[in-house]
Amino acid sequence: MGRTLIEKILLSHTEKKRLENFVYAKVDFCFGNDITAPLAVKIFKEAKFNSVFNPKKIAFVCDHFLPAKDIKSASNARMLKEFAKRFKVNFYDINKGGIEHVFLVEQGFIKPGNLIIGADSHTCTLGALGCAAFGVGSTDLAACMYEGRIWLKVPGTIKFIYKGKRNRWVKAKDLVLYTIGKIGVDGALYKVMEFHDKMVNKLSVEERFTICNMAVEAGAKTGIFEPDKKTLKYLEKFKKIKVNIEKLKSEKNAQYKD
Repeated sequence: MGRTLIEKILLSHTEKKRLENFVYAKVDFCFGNDITAPLAVKIFKEAKFNSVFNPKKIAFVCDHFLPAKDIKSASNARMLKEFAKRFKVNFYDINKGGIEHVFLVEQGFIKPGNLIIGADSHTCTLGALGCAAFGVGSTDLAACMYEGRIWLKVPGTIKFIYKGKRNRWVKAKDLVLYTIGKIGVDGALYKVMEFHDKMVNKLSVEERFTICNMAVEAGAKTGIFEPDKKTLKYLEKFKKIKVNIEKLKSEKNAQYKD
């Protein structure tokens, strides 16, 4: 039996030779924002963790309340800044960051085949680059910052293929809204939405971001595109990377869900 792309990525991040129903997988990068990360820091302290697994693979991005809208928002930002200083993790405050799902790519933290954990429901956006990108809660982020691993159930995959030629004003958001309208807001519950672009007028990488960003709105665990030369060209604008994308494809006899 063949494996889907998400199954191949998850298996490659474990010490197992066979994929089981649940995995305890090594994480390549994890992040939180100024809403979710403060709670993760609080939980981290309550658990009496005294180290992080790798400060270079953790980031806090303040992108919701800039400038801080009230005293609580300012206090949360200060909490993140102090934690980042103590543990030397990446911290992006006002005038230093951007929208986390775009900014972290531009900083060179993300590449195809990665396992990414983010304390934000739209972490699935990064699946556009061929990553296994999962949104989690603050508790999981706290544990991940310490352990460098995530425990999760392996999701099934639903395959979506876009064909034909788009009319002039049909954009990526139209495609994904139409798709969600067809399957419903729970139509991909805890599944991976694996997207394939076989259209005449191909999607740009930015449009792939738009589509994957919306996967969670169908209840999906994440969305994903198989990486290609277009993916690599996009990423090389920010950082030189070496990755064998030929292996980052679902196998022909992979099993998909209806």
